[in-house]
Amino acid sequence: MIPHAPIGEPESSLANKTGSWRIFIPVFSAELCNGCGTCETFCPEGVVHKRADSDTFIADYAYCKGCGICAHECPKDAIKMILEEK
Repeated sequence: MIPHAPIGEPESSLANKTGSWRIFIPVFSAELCNGCGTCETFCPEGVVHKRADSDTFIADYAYCKGCGICAHECPKDAIKMILEEK
């Protein structure tokens, strides 16, 4: 540690791929999703986005940490956290 060294700006996972060390991944159900965007709003890393071809959402797995906040906040239980197979 260097005393009085400048501290860099905090960054999200979008600056660094973090998907390689997660244990769970979010799986989105198009049938249950109502397109409200709550998952996108609550994702702390900003990796959940609306799909271009529908009103449902998807996570960018290269940057997703697998924290499960999107699944926890989804009012329709349209997101399930499943064990990722490596």
